[in-house]
Amino acid sequence: MKWLGLVAVLLAAGAAQAADMTVLRYVDQDPGDPPYLTRIFVTPAYLRMDDGRDDGDFVLLDRRAKKVINVMRGNGLAMVFSPGALPAKPAGWQPALDVQPGAPGTRRFQLSVNGVVCSEGVAAERAAPDAARALAEFKAVLAVTQYRVWKDSPPEIQHACDLANQVWESGATLGLGLPLEEREFTGRSRRFESEVKEPMRPELFRIPENTPEIAAPS
Repeated sequence: MKWLGLVAVLLAAGAAQAADMTVLRYVDQDPGDPPYLTRIFVTPAYLRMDDGRDDGDFVLLDRRAKKVINVMRGNGLAMVFSPGALPAKPAGWQPALDVQPGAPGTRRFQLSVNGVVCSEGVAAERAAPDAARALAEFKAVLAVTQYRVWKDSPPEIQHACDLANQVWESGATLGLGLPLEEREFTGRSRRFESEVKEPMRPELFRIPENTPEIAAPS
């Protein structure tokens, strides 16, 4: 029942007097690499994702314009990703999302394709619901780009789970609630660390002055 106290804190924060933005912190880890912090700011208009530094690189989702902007301060550029039409799902595409009750307030999930578990983890059903929606919106904007990357990859490294996690089922597990734990078939993992409410800081959601915006390949 290790999630009992955590879920209680999340629900209490959601019920408290609303501040202007939600701040999430996750510990992410890629296979063979040390863990690292991912900080996520969520407002009704934006989602910002960074490594915890206000003045570092960041990725910004404009929720109203439905575009993602990758700000690379060292290069002085901002790469803009826009949504587009995805091709039809292949014949026989039958993903399976298995959901089981977890500790109170949570659900355990497994997303599988062709009998292979693509992602699994724990979601908090009612914690920070707008943050979960914003994360799903973020993945939806990038789905066309993720498909292009998959299609252009050598056949030997193309995997149906990439299409499930990043393209056609990209928001499936986020529809269950805010992720507390997640592990993908690649070995990449994410673990929830904290959620707080903070007053709005508009400067965090602005593209730095004199930074040209370049459209990403479609």
